[in-house]
Amino acid sequence: MTGYLLRRALHAVLILIGVSLVTFMLMHLTGDPVTLFVPLDASPEDVAIMRTAMGFDRPLHTQYLDFLGGLVRGDFGDSLRHRQPALELVVERLPATLQLTFLALGFAVLAAIPLGVVAASKRGSGFSLLTYLMGLLGQSMPVFWLGLVLILFFSVNLRLLPASGRGSLAHLLMPALTIGTYSMAMLMRLMRATMMEILSQDFIRTARAKGLSERVVVFKHAMRNALIPVVTVMGLQLGTLLGGAVITETVFSWPGLGRLLIQGFNNRDMAVVQAAVFVMALMIVGANLITDLAYGVLDPRVRYG
Repeated sequence: MTGYLLRRALHAVLILIGVSLVTFMLMHLTGDPVTLFVPLDASPEDVAIMRTAMGFDRPLHTQYLDFLGGLVRGDFGDSLRHRQPALELVVERLPATLQLTFLALGFAVLAAIPLGVVAASKRGSGFSLLTYLMGLLGQSMPVFWLGLVLILFFSVNLRLLPASGRGSLAHLLMPALTIGTYSMAMLMRLMRATMMEILSQDFIRTARAKGLSERVVVFKHAMRNALIPVVTVMGLQLGTLLGGAVITETVFSWPGLGRLLIQGFNNRDMAVVQAAVFVMALMIVGANLITDLAYGVLDPRVRYG
């Protein structure tokens, strides 16, 4: 177990370094951030002076090595736009994104698992067909389109929920539903398909032949085995939810990490973008590790060597 955790920690470090390198290079390909901080009629000499003052006149590899040195100390540099440490800005916005992401994940899991189990146990029924269509529809709707439709229906027409901002639970419902719908549809379809496969296996027929009730067969014997691939996808869905939060937070003006990331891209604020992407990558790597460890709980045969 210890060796497995050490290997995963090493892999995580390599992944985070790769993410930081790709983010660093992409940000430099978006354009020169110095042009945003000088007047339109600035002379080339003034632009060069500003570039030197901001440290962008050095070779890219030197700038990246300096960034890695600061990363080891937890220093991502100062925001060019906000004039404060980039990591502080990310930490300030992180609770709003975590609140939104975990509520959306909770909605997706709590809706998908029971719907998938019931649909599989009633194979061929109208309810099973309905869940299949719900899964297709949920995975087909773009996040931004669904968010705008919810705003139009619940905020503009019915005036039941606020269209933007953060405050009460009412502000949270539509954004969480928006980014959680895709994950709910995917998990429900996976749970339905996996349960159908398991319910047709020999050990399920044996359990029924022993006289066990259908409830015990479905929920104790079949569902536990069906949860293993679902848990795998749940860990991967954290990245999907964080990616959806980038768009959703912009649509609903939610003051989270995703909206800060979009603002950082627009402002070419390299320190903010690098800090935000790094923190998101760290959360996704951590979620994948937790997912792997959960296998041992669901299936005692799993061993970490």
